[in-house]
Amino acid sequence: MLVITAPGQGAQTPGFLSPWLDVPGVAERLGAWSERAGCDLIRYGTTAGADEIRDTAIAQPLLVAAGLAAAIALFGEDGPVASRELAAAGHSVGELTAGAIAGALSADDALRAHRRPRPGHGRRVGRSANRDDRRCSAGTRPPCWPRSRPTG
Repeated sequence: MLVITAPGQGAQTPGFLSPWLDVPGVAERLGAWSERAGCDLIRYGTTAGADEIRDTAIAQPLLVAAGLAAAIALFGEDGPVASRELAAAGHSVGELTAGAIAGALSADDALRAHRRPRPGHGRRVGRSANRDDRRCSAGTRPPCWPRSRPTG
């Protein structure tokens, strides 16, 4: 089993996304996610200073996007749920990243969630999953990770 952990706010540092732009598809994905997140993830993750990325409205979507980009680089477009046994956990905003990595949230939902208060913030959102068990704890099937599809 593989365990992926996603950090909370404070893990971001100036320029930390710069090396990721060399990974095929990451720049395009971050560009698309910027619109959903409401901020320029590429600029903030590469050239912005420490004070700029300390702002919660910037730091949170930046960390979620970084974690999702890393997971896609590791597991490919189908995500970890489809590829192997996995446990995902996150601290604070990392709970959103872990939830998307585990398939309980879409990438879009995780990137937009920082814009509104999260009911139950502080509860663990991550879950164990493997290719035979893709049900959320509520018994519903999650959207295909990391693509955005209507839930239900």
